[in-house]
Amino acid sequence: MRAEIITIGDEILIGQIVDTNSAWMAQKLNLAGIKVKQISSVSDDRQHILEALNESKGRADLILITGGLGPTKDDITKKTLAEYFNTGFRLDQDALENVRRIFSKYKAPLLESNIKQAEVLENCITLLNLNGTAPGMWIEHEDRIFVSMPGVPFEMMYMMEELVIPKIKKTFKLPVIVHHTILTAGIGESILAEKIASVEDSLPAHIKLAYLPKLGTVRIRLSGNGQNEELLKNEISVYVKRITDLVSEFVMAEKDTPIEKVVMDYMESRKLTLSVAESCTGGYISHQLTQHPGSSKVFLGAAVTYSNELKISMLGVLEETLRNYGAVSEETVKEMAKGAHSAFHSDYSIAVSGIAGPDGGTEEKPVGTIWIAITGRSKTISRKYNFGNKRIQNIERSATTALIMLYKLMNQEQVC
Repeated sequence: MRAEIITIGDEILIGQIVDTNSAWMAQKLNLAGIKVKQISSVSDDRQHILEALNESKGRADLILITGGLGPTKDDITKKTLAEYFNTGFRLDQDALENVRRIFSKYKAPLLESNIKQAEVLENCITLLNLNGTAPGMWIEHEDRIFVSMPGVPFEMMYMMEELVIPKIKKTFKLPVIVHHTILTAGIGESILAEKIASVEDSLPAHIKLAYLPKLGTVRIRLSGNGQNEELLKNEISVYVKRITDLVSEFVMAEKDTPIEKVVMDYMESRKLTLSVAESCTGGYISHQLTQHPGSSKVFLGAAVTYSNELKISMLGVLEETLRNYGAVSEETVKEMAKGAHSAFHSDYSIAVSGIAGPDGGTEEKPVGTIWIAITGRSKTISRKYNFGNKRIQNIERSATTALIMLYKLMNQEQVC
């Protein structure tokens, strides 16, 4: 089965909001064995929506639409769908009761525009929205299925997981799609591809390999489709082992997970703790860690010391060190790492100091100069990097690189 996702809303096209719905929906569809052929974002414009619907019908069997179902005049999706399918509206009593329940719960007045939200297309199966007032609609038309859902993420997610995907699985026999991801770090995409070329060339037609590079890391994703999930998993695992044997020194994990989660899982399994001293990254490393549930089992705390005064008072960096070598130096970043290690009583600590940009650089220390140090159980390591002149990229690359350095040091010390 082929699917297409259409998100509707001017706010997406002008960059006011980021379309997270499509990525989430595509992931869920793929897990269900449905291939997404195209994702489109269209404006709140009648003709634009009609054209998108007509074009999608030629590409996909299942068309999923989000957005434009609200009570205001700019929400024109439902009216446009009625025109496209040449049908009228009916007041769905279950949807109306759901609207009344929500407004009663919040003791809010029920307006005529809110009541009209319970109107659905005459030719649809109503998908009740227990998390909001706008119901979804399942429409079967010319051997295609169109599903219209609210654009509010938590409303759409409920509808997809509880109503849409179960109905698709019940209606159609879907193939099995299996993914296996290998997270690598410290090796570029082209060199990685060269090292595993023999495996890639030997893959059968029903198993595909993709490279997903990100700053500092490359994910290798093997994807297979078939009818028997267990057989397919076993077949893919053979190729996974061949790949990991070839690039074992660069493999951090065999699952699709962020690098900071890999590090924290490793530390939690060994009852290790971590502290962070940040300067140019401004708390970004700490944010990466604490966005994951259970991070407190590993992460003890951090000091964001942008100023030299705070580097001295909070981390114990020597005034002489800053005066002689500057804040962006090996000497300073090592003292920052040791200071955090001591102050937080952690097993490991990360320290980062650099010039993120776009200004502040010198001939000796240009923008993108970053020093990273890691203090572990037995030693402190440090390294200088020159990342470039893009501020956000410098911050993100610094964080990723620091985590890779930490991971490698932990592996060395565990072996020793």
